[in-house]
Amino acid sequence: MIKDIKNVFEKDPAARSVLEVLLCYPGLHALWAHRLSNWFWRHKLKFFGRLNSHLARFVTQIEIHPGATIGRRFFIDHGCGVVIGETSVIGDDVLIYKGVVLGGTSLSKDKRHPTLEDGVVVGTNAVVLGDITIGQNSRIGAGSVVVKSVPAESTVVGVPGRVMEEKQHTDLLDHGQLPDPLVAALKAYNETIAVLEKRLTELEKKTNR
Repeated sequence: MIKDIKNVFEKDPAARSVLEVLLCYPGLHALWAHRLSNWFWRHKLKFFGRLNSHLARFVTQIEIHPGATIGRRFFIDHGCGVVIGETSVIGDDVLIYKGVVLGGTSLSKDKRHPTLEDGVVVGTNAVVLGDITIGQNSRIGAGSVVVKSVPAESTVVGVPGRVMEEKQHTDLLDHGQLPDPLVAALKAYNETIAVLEKRLTELEKKTNR
C-alpha cells in the first residue's frame, strides 16, 4: 500500500499530501478493492469477488472485474467510467485515464479482453477491444479505438486506431504532441502529387521540343 501511495505522487503532480491521496483518489481505492475481489475470485469465492467489485464500482465509478490480472504500480488517473473486463491482463507501471474501456468482443469464456504490457499508457476515453496485445511502453491516444495488436514502443491514434511510425513519446502522455494520422496522410499525398507534377512538367517539355 505504501508503494501504491508513492506511485500516485510519481504519476500525478496534483497530489499534495498522503491524507489527500488516501481519501480522495478513487483510482487507488478501486485498485485496493480489486486486490480483495481478486483474492476471493482466485480462492473460488467468486460471488464475494463480484459483490466486492460491485460495491467498489458504486463508490469509485470504476468497474474492474475480479478476474482481471493487474501488475505492480498500476494507476488510474481521474478514473470515472473506467471498465476493465474479466480476462484483461495489465502489466507493471501501466497508466490509464478517465473513461478507458478494456472490453471483450466475444461471448467465449476464454481470453477475450486485452493485454497491456509493461509501461503502457492509455489516454482518456480510449477503447481497447478483444484479445489483443498492446506492446510494452506503447501510447494509446485519447478517444482512440484499438481492435488490433500493437507492437512495443508504438503510438496509436484515431478511430480505428492506427499505429504511427513515429516513435514520438513523452514522459507519460502529452496529448498535444501525439501525431495526427490525417495530417500525415495528407502530407504523404502532397509529396506524391509534387513528384507527379514534376514528372509531368518534364514530359511536357520533352514533348514540346
